[in-house]
Amino acid sequence: MTAAAAAMQATAAPRTRQVVMGLLFAALGLVLWFGFGRAVEPSQSTTFGLTAGGAQATMPDWTVSSQPALMILALVCVFLGAVELVRGFGRLTTLALGCVAGLFVFGFLVWAAAGRSVNLAGLLNSSLDKAVPITLAALSGVICERAGVVNIAIEGMMLMGAMMGALVGSLAQSSIVGLAGAVAAGGLLGLFHGWMSIKFRANQIVSGTVINIFSIGMTSYISQLFLQTNQKLNSPPLFPTAELPLLSKVPFLGPILFQNNPFVFAMFLFLIVLHVALFHTRWGLRHRSVGEHPKAADTLGINVFRTRYTAVLLSGMMAGFAGAYYTLGSVGRFDEVMTAGRGFIGLAAMIFGNWTPFGAFGASLLFGFSDALSSRAAILGVAIPSQFLLMTPYIATMVVLAGVVGRSQMPAADGLPYEKE
Repeated sequence: MTAAAAAMQATAAPRTRQVVMGLLFAALGLVLWFGFGRAVEPSQSTTFGLTAGGAQATMPDWTVSSQPALMILALVCVFLGAVELVRGFGRLTTLALGCVAGLFVFGFLVWAAAGRSVNLAGLLNSSLDKAVPITLAALSGVICERAGVVNIAIEGMMLMGAMMGALVGSLAQSSIVGLAGAVAAGGLLGLFHGWMSIKFRANQIVSGTVINIFSIGMTSYISQLFLQTNQKLNSPPLFPTAELPLLSKVPFLGPILFQNNPFVFAMFLFLIVLHVALFHTRWGLRHRSVGEHPKAADTLGINVFRTRYTAVLLSGMMAGFAGAYYTLGSVGRFDEVMTAGRGFIGLAAMIFGNWTPFGAFGASLLFGFSDALSSRAAILGVAIPSQFLLMTPYIATMVVLAGVVGRSQMPAADGLPYEKE
């Protein structure tokens, strides 16, 4: 009887998710029509700019009739919802959810810019820029948690890296030296986290929280005491915009991907290197084995403690690099708590991406796009309170963590201290 009940429960869970997803798809379609489609005039059209600002390669604008476009988008969403309710998409449900979400966002833009224009290329370019620190924070989490150490201190490491990047960069009047200072600061905090959680087997959540509190307090104190009173200590040189020859001339995608901040190129490089290192090298196999079954790894001669120390060190350095993006690649000065929770959003992206580099990058793009979209909607004067628009990235984070897109599989030994027998 117990086995039969368990089997029925296992069968009911996918069906419940199928019904929820089907109703969600259909609801979004109805919102597109009754919420957006009927709010625009039949004669209105929406123009999308396909050339990012400052790009040399130009493309003609794309104009669509607002109301017919919204009607088509609504019908497609409702159709996909009906298919999900009747037969389901199976393993492709998450892909279908992504498609419906994309159609809904496009419909929102059609409605928001009805009778006006919106620069689609500029929106995507802004989304990529906003996704950089989130992606780097997510990669920091992947490195650490794949070895079995939970690192919720990424936010504090980013904040300390941002401050040290501004301070050291200002003193040396060199963005490269400032970047080295930011990476070193993040690495030191990573080693402290490893010392507490690996050597003394302290609760890893508590250790990370201590680092976050320390970083907020220390950076705010130094900022008020020195950086705000002496602007020479808070004026680091920014990294100049870089571009790849030929590729940057490609219309539409060229300026977005290949004419950008050096941190964007570094992000793509880290993505490729970390993916190859984790899943296609002996080092990666040992690194992941420590996070999955440390006792078995120890039996095979792998030094669990050294591997985990290496992981938290690299994780801290990556977080420091992410923090340097703000002061050396974007803003050009340090402000208190300027990371604004992006380290925690990076952890959500890591979970959404199932502890893989490219999965985390995809999730980071989602969060970056929601952030950029909220800013662009405010500029367009959308009849939605600005507070709700600013909540968009954090709402997306909660939706992901609630498991709407499916459950992720964390490393088996993640967060569990190892004691050598």
